[in-house]
Amino acid sequence: MKTETKDAAAKRLARIEGQVRGVAKMVGEDRYCVDIVRQVQAIKAALTGLEGLILEDHIATCVEHALEGDDLDARREKVEELVAVLGGRKK
Repeated sequence: MKTETKDAAAKRLARIEGQVRGVAKMVGEDRYCVDIVRQVQAIKAALTGLEGLILEDHIATCVEHALEGDDLDARREKVEELVAVLGGRKK
């Protein structure tokens, strides 16, 4: 993973961690359900953004490296890995 991706991911994770703590506090304070759900939706959106950032880096590094190499099995493995993760399956 590229250094700039690690830094961006760390910042996003810290923000998400704060959001999760905020939701826990809201639940403990018995806040209005819809307000809690909206915060959960914001966390899901933040996680989706983080996922995209990491996948983008993976494609630009690991996948690109495999595709530029001569190892056909490594190429096939990276493509299958991407198809599985984007399709929501475990490899």
